[in-house]
Amino acid sequence: MGNLGSCMDNVNIPACVWFPQGQKRNAVASMLAGTLFFMGWWFIIDAQSVYPNWMSHSYHVCGVFGTLSLLMINTVSNAQMRGDAYDGGFCGPRGARLWLFLGFVMGFGSVIASCWILFANYVNNDKIPAHWPGFALFFQNIFIFMGSLIYKFGRVEDQF
Repeated sequence: MGNLGSCMDNVNIPACVWFPQGQKRNAVASMLAGTLFFMGWWFIIDAQSVYPNWMSHSYHVCGVFGTLSLLMINTVSNAQMRGDAYDGGFCGPRGARLWLFLGFVMGFGSVIASCWILFANYVNNDKIPAHWPGFALFFQNIFIFMGSLIYKFGRVEDQF
């Protein structure tokens, strides 16, 4: 068997029309993260509209915390984490690291809470005829969290 890495060396990807040549990593990461975020909220909107009586409104708190986590994670730059940025703020690099940590905790917490709701209230419950609201809640939170990770770590910062 040959080397799988070398089989893709000769593949040329055609240029895209909607953004110029050059650094495409930031644009692709942003579009992919935005698509995942949209799909996550689309799943929960679909489940709520199709099964309005089988889903508690309090379950939407997971998605709200996941969205807040996305905002918290992506407001901290890598320069702030290293301490290279302006450090005269409230807490400096320690505050930025704490903010990022709390954002990740909220993201993981929303995914874990949606998984708990899925299994406790939908998979193990024979009284509910449809399992889609639970799966939609889980998919919403996992897609928002994946979009957050792609948007944070998929982009590169310009060094000026």
